[in-house]
Amino acid sequence: MIHYWRMTKVNITEAKAQLSSLLDRAQSGETVVICRRNIPVAELRPVPLERTSPRRIGIDRGMKIPDSLFEPLPIELIEAFEGGAAPE
Repeated sequence: MIHYWRMTKVNITEAKAQLSSLLDRAQSGETVVICRRNIPVAELRPVPLERTSPRRIGIDRGMKIPDSLFEPLPIELIEAFEGGAAPE
């Protein structure tokens, strides 16, 4: 077994014998690389946790989205996008 910074390399035989402990290590944030004849073939790593709250829109923490953003576009503008007459 070879240890790197938060990454471990194991051969398939070791991975079979130590699967439970390798899963525990992956769950704690470590990446485990599984090798066949010392050639990496797979990674065992933690799955990101699901969000418990909705993701914020935009990158500015104080950004306010106006309600008008979610209203339908005017018919004239839709027609202009679809190749109709340009709005005046």
